[in-house]
Amino acid sequence: MFKRRPLQSKSEVWMRNIVMGILVVYMAVFLIIPVIMVIAGSFHQWNPLNETYNWIGIENYVRMFSYPTFWQSMLNTVIFCVFVVFFRVTIGLAVAYALNSKMTRFKTFFRTVFYMPTVTPLVAVAYVWKIMYNPQFGLIDKIFGLDINWLFDSKFALPALMLMTVWKDFGYAVILFLSGLLSLPADCYESASLDGADAWQTFRYITLPLLKPTMLFVVVTSIISYLQAYVPVLVMTKGGPGTSTYLSSYLVYDQAFKQYNFGYASAISLFILVLTAAFTVISFKVTGNKDE
Repeated sequence: MFKRRPLQSKSEVWMRNIVMGILVVYMAVFLIIPVIMVIAGSFHQWNPLNETYNWIGIENYVRMFSYPTFWQSMLNTVIFCVFVVFFRVTIGLAVAYALNSKMTRFKTFFRTVFYMPTVTPLVAVAYVWKIMYNPQFGLIDKIFGLDINWLFDSKFALPALMLMTVWKDFGYAVILFLSGLLSLPADCYESASLDGADAWQTFRYITLPLLKPTMLFVVVTSIISYLQAYVPVLVMTKGGPGTSTYLSSYLVYDQAFKQYNFGYASAISLFILVLTAAFTVISFKVTGNKDE
């Protein structure tokens, strides 16, 4: 006989309703209402300083698509996102695979070392790397015997931001991939060993397919994060030299909080939202399970 589920007490019902009410209020205040305001604001000339809020239709979008700095920022964002995500995933997977090896000693120490930059505040890391990139007393030029003005040369400024971002964030991928590797079934590797598969074949045909869910999660969360990146630009380059390090989110910050063109910034924000959704769908298609 099945036992009848006991009815919820009044206190449990009240607690559930209170929690659900708090969640609804939170979603409304911090998500739904701001999104509605951004959508509406994108069709207005909006300057909160002089209380301007005039309907202008699609003028902000026309201006956005005809603004050279917008297209430069989008190109920079795509380049930044593609390269940083690629190296974050590849380096994170390689390091996790090495740490998962039975030959590796001091695993806990190395895990801690690789993860420490991830939990360090981004502003602090950006300031330290800005000092390291200094051509006069920075460690990077001195250690490698270079003479490059990293953050003031349009050819090197964006790669410099990419290098700093990969260094800070790949530890997060290491931890996720390591967790995925530790959860893989051992019988698959035993069967591969009995069939005479070498290390590369085992990695390619067993490890990678089984790690697809973890890889998909890392790729998608990375894309969402880096399409919204602006703190490294704000701290290290202010978008310069010229517009060589303008990222789309920094352009939103610049237009909203420096130029006070909130309507134009809202239009750019909506475009970034659509771009983020598109990249996420593409990542699911490319990285996800093709059999699904």
